[in-house]
Amino acid sequence: MTISHPAPKPPRTLTALNKLIAAAPPLTPGAGRAVFGEGPLGAPVAFVGEQPGDVEEKEGRPFVGPAGKLLRDMMQDAGLKPERSYLTNAVKHFKFVQRGKRRLHQKPNVGEIERYRWWLGLELELVDPDVVVALGATAVRALVGKSVPIEANRGAYMFGQRRGYITVHPSALLRIPEQDARRAARAAFLADLKRIRAMAEERTPKRTPRSRR
Repeated sequence: MTISHPAPKPPRTLTALNKLIAAAPPLTPGAGRAVFGEGPLGAPVAFVGEQPGDVEEKEGRPFVGPAGKLLRDMMQDAGLKPERSYLTNAVKHFKFVQRGKRRLHQKPNVGEIERYRWWLGLELELVDPDVVVALGATAVRALVGKSVPIEANRGAYMFGQRRGYITVHPSALLRIPEQDARRAARAAFLADLKRIRAMAEERTPKRTPRSRR
C-alpha cells in the first residue's frame, strides 16, 4: 500500500497506535471520538469495514450496530468466532449529517479514505492476520489504494503481500427490501464467510511478531 506517514516514528504497538489516533483531530468533519479495532493480535482473520456508525461511536466499539450484529451472527453460522477475529474500519470516525435529533450516515469521500490509510496499514501490520477481509467499497479502496468493483472481484484477492477476500458490507444486506433477494444475498454472504474460514484454516507460516500490545 502507498500510504502517507503523519508521525515521525511509526508506533510499535497497537496501544501506541490507538493513542495516536485518539489524540489526532478527526479527519472527517464533525466527528466525535475515534473507534478503534477490536480483537487479538495474530487473529486468523481481520475484517475491515467502512467506518463506525452512530451506535459504534456511542459505545466505542466496532460492529455493534445493526450491520455489526448481523455480521457477528453470520460469522458464528460460518464457524468464525468473532472474539477470535479482528474487527476494524478503514475510517476511524463516524461521518454524519445531523437531521433533527438523528445523525445520518454519510459515506467517506476518497480524500478522507486516503487520510486514514496510514492508520489502517500500520494497524494490520501490528495485528498481522492470516486473511484480511474487505467489507464493501470503502474498505477495498483503503486496502488497494484505488477503486475496485466489488462483484467483479468478489472472492480471494491479494492485498499487496497479504492474502485477502473481497465481499459486500453487511449493511448492504439490510437495505434489500425484497425477501427473496435478501435471502439470496445473505446466502451468498454466508458462503463468502465459509470460504474465508477455509482460507484462514490454511494458515501460512507466521512472521515473527514485531511487537505486542
